[in-house]
Amino acid sequence: MSRCHHHHRAMHEAEPGPWTAHKMHRGRHPFGPGFGPPFGPGGPRGRRGPRARRGDVRAAILRLLAEEPRTGYALMQAIEERSNGVWTPSAGSIYPALSLLEDEGLVRSAERDGKKTFELTEDGVKAAEERSGETAPWDTVRGEVNEDALSLMQAARQLGMAVMQVGQAGTPEQIKQATEILDGARKQLFGLLAQD
Repeated sequence: MSRCHHHHRAMHEAEPGPWTAHKMHRGRHPFGPGFGPPFGPGGPRGRRGPRARRGDVRAAILRLLAEEPRTGYALMQAIEERSNGVWTPSAGSIYPALSLLEDEGLVRSAERDGKKTFELTEDGVKAAEERSGETAPWDTVRGEVNEDALSLMQAARQLGMAVMQVGQAGTPEQIKQATEILDGARKQLFGLLAQD
């Protein structure tokens, strides 16, 4: 099997897709994958939000797998939660990094309950221990966002959870009212940006 084909299979085998996965996880992120930072492509004040360096994904995987075996999706979920939504890695960054770590003999995979789960090898445990004194990569990324922006991200996440709850349990009239509230809030936010 070619490495490319192996990659493609690994990304889809027994793992929920980003949209499905976000819908399944406790009602979070009802606006689709990558809802995390609510700034869009431009970031606050037209800047892109903080992005993890190349080594951060690798370091994050080693640190998390040192705690317990995890699936690829669980790794993405843990990084997002520990960074308070600032860092939302995609399958396109997690799975290639896992494949490279497997090639290096630091990570191995196994089927558990029908899901592909990853764990550290003995060499992987040693590599994780060597980096245990470093600042956690999600703390580094989170520290690059000022407190006001972080508070805004957290408020947006909580809003998304409330919207999901209304959509699931609300009456048609409540859903209509919620839509009007969101439309009004969106207009007010754009109004803020239009101010001098």
